[in-house]
Amino acid sequence: MRAPAPRYLTNDGVIEAATAALGDKLLHAQDRVGEVALYVDREALVPAMTALRDTPGLEYQQCMEIAGVDYPSRPERFEVVYCLLSLTRNHRIQVRVTTDEAKPVPSVTSLWPNAGWLEREVYDMYGVLFSGNPDLRRILTDYGFRGHPQRKDFPLSGYVELRYSEEAKRVVYQPVSLAQDFRNFDFMSPWEGAAYVLPGDEKATGPGPGDTPQGKPAPTPPPPPAPAVPQEKGAPSPVTADEIQKAGAKASKPATPKAKRAKTKDSTADTGAGKPEADAKPKPRKRAVVPTKGKGQNQ
Repeated sequence: MRAPAPRYLTNDGVIEAATAALGDKLLHAQDRVGEVALYVDREALVPAMTALRDTPGLEYQQCMEIAGVDYPSRPERFEVVYCLLSLTRNHRIQVRVTTDEAKPVPSVTSLWPNAGWLEREVYDMYGVLFSGNPDLRRILTDYGFRGHPQRKDFPLSGYVELRYSEEAKRVVYQPVSLAQDFRNFDFMSPWEGAAYVLPGDEKATGPGPGDTPQGKPAPTPPPPPAPAVPQEKGAPSPVTADEIQKAGAKASKPATPKAKRAKTKDSTADTGAGKPEADAKPKPRKRAVVPTKGKGQNQ
């Protein structure tokens, strides 16, 4: 018998129940792509979280994650997202608050002790302050790190680089020094690839890069030969045996016969057996042992 999968509660009625429990602490709520998000007043974050945890019918007992989002164009550019899980109903929601670089967000470590490290990650990556966190310091970056790397305006190269110094025989920190500054390419300039004349551009007078041998297109190579069509097994070879010649073999001359007369019959002159005698008689056949009557070996 297969074990049934945990039943996940749908979002039906969740926003209504949260609105009744939070009251004016809830600023906005939405159900999008199957997830419920509750936008809560920042100053009333702790009472709102307490209500979501303890209200029957909601019962979001666990704080699974705290994340940050940066929207530089907003007056309060940061959003702090709390991901809550209800073990009783097998349901998840998001609680969001907004803030900026200076306004702190109330810490929820009194409700969930694991929020201490999660708030430290948001502070380290985004620089969001949390009031009431007993140990608000960096947790992912190194000591002496400058800036918050998940902000949209943080440079990709950073401010400080780490390297090993042969002179000092140790690892040193120093400001980032790029070997070559980022260039500003002028793609409309004829000196940087454009092969046409720009109206009103004095730099385009005279021969341009398209007139140089390097600017002209390369000659078109000849098309490759057509591939040989495979033949069936046992098909006759298109090359005869006389046409086959080994590699490195010298060209041979046609062979000329040296004999004046060809052997065309089996005469004695040709075979070397000599002429037969006119009165010749057939010779008796030689016998190695002549048997004698009555004197045999077994008699």
